[in-house]
Amino acid sequence: MSETFIIDKMVIIVVVFAITMLMAMYATLAERKIAAWIQDRVGPNRAGKGGILQPLADGLKLFSKEEFIPNTPNKFLFILGPGISMTIALSTSAVIPWGDKLIIGGREILLQATDIDVSMLFILGILSVGVYGIIIGGWASNNKYSLMGAMRAGSQMISYELAMGLSIISIVMMTGSLSLKEIAVQQPGMHWNIFYQPLAFLVFLVCSFAETNRAPFDMSEGEHELIGGYNLEYSSMKMGFYLFAEYAAMFVSSTILAVMFLGAYNYPGMDWAIENWGVNTANLIGVGVLFLKIFFFIFLYMWVRWTIPRFRYDQIMDLGWKVLIPLSLINIVITAAVILLGN
Repeated sequence: MSETFIIDKMVIIVVVFAITMLMAMYATLAERKIAAWIQDRVGPNRAGKGGILQPLADGLKLFSKEEFIPNTPNKFLFILGPGISMTIALSTSAVIPWGDKLIIGGREILLQATDIDVSMLFILGILSVGVYGIIIGGWASNNKYSLMGAMRAGSQMISYELAMGLSIISIVMMTGSLSLKEIAVQQPGMHWNIFYQPLAFLVFLVCSFAETNRAPFDMSEGEHELIGGYNLEYSSMKMGFYLFAEYAAMFVSSTILAVMFLGAYNYPGMDWAIENWGVNTANLIGVGVLFLKIFFFIFLYMWVRWTIPRFRYDQIMDLGWKVLIPLSLINIVITAAVILLGN
């Protein structure tokens, strides 16, 4: 392994980390602006022009607020909970292909932190660990409302992980690979998986809402029963970590949706752009196209939150176990039959 290779990867890792944090930070502003637009309000407009500095003001507020730790015998776990959530939310971005490649100084640089053959299994494994951050934080808070919120969030995430994993199987059967890079390569132009696997896309999209605890699946909190849910006892940057983890997870899940179903960085005329404008220009355009797809899904997350009311807990469990899992299984059978008949 050459020194230049290590430097290239370190640069990519730092850039991906910075972009994820920046997207999580400004997603809070986008959420408030979109909510204001839907409700015919102005939204944040004091900090900077049009409220552009509002996320920085919110971050400074969280940093400067008093640190409060409740009277709990598990102070270490109380601190560990938000750290786990934040780490897990950032780790999944390591295997995402943000673009094809750049040629700099005669060297090919892949726009991906690491390309492993089982990147989808890596993501599912990371997501399964993410529930511990919520459970640990809620339990260590020594508060019955926090514990109830954590148990709701944990059971919801575990339930929808199964349907999410089953929906991925049909994509793996089509592409013959668990690598996100390979899945992206097999969607040139407009040959996107959403046209071949619309049911898998719908199941994965709904499960993504549940995995990120976004409305209408935000049963871990409820003003009329659980107050703030599992993060009720948290303050200062520990609370900020939980909030940042939610928005970072929303950004990463939007990226995974774009890569798996909307062709990732591919766009119509990409081959022509490579021939006429060069590899670097064409692939940088591809990175921009990927982010446009990501922005679409982020907008969808926020639009749904401020449009659809919260489900009841029993409705959420019924949807996961009685609807999405059977639909995923049926989709696997149909995909297998189509592949066998096609051969």
